[in-house]
Amino acid sequence: MAEKLRYSDEELEEFRAIINEKLSLAKRDYDQMMKVLMNQDGNDVDDTSPTYKILEEGSAAQSKEELIQLASRQQKFINGLKAALVRIENKTYGIDRITGKLIPKERLRAVPHATLSVESKQSRK
Repeated sequence: MAEKLRYSDEELEEFRAIINEKLSLAKRDYDQMMKVLMNQDGNDVDDTSPTYKILEEGSAAQSKEELIQLASRQQKFINGLKAALVRIENKTYGIDRITGKLIPKERLRAVPHATLSVESKQSRK
């Protein structure tokens, strides 16, 4: 029997559902982070005493930097998921971009935007 070259349409639909669910959660989390960064969450210290505010400024700056990094990573994750949806449309989803072989389903369920099998990823290091 010949080696399978791509996932079936039914399998692709299963992956599409997984990706859409993760994409929805990722967008929600990203939007939440952006609200905090833009001070739209209504939970600020603007109306509290100046002493408290001075103590908080250093901590707030560090927290904001961390949140910016998290938001950036979240945006990259969202872009990866969107690219995976394009690969599903093109019926190229789940194909290792180095070996051309199918990435195992278990890996795709865990990391749906993966473009490399674990072996290919490790061989690149």
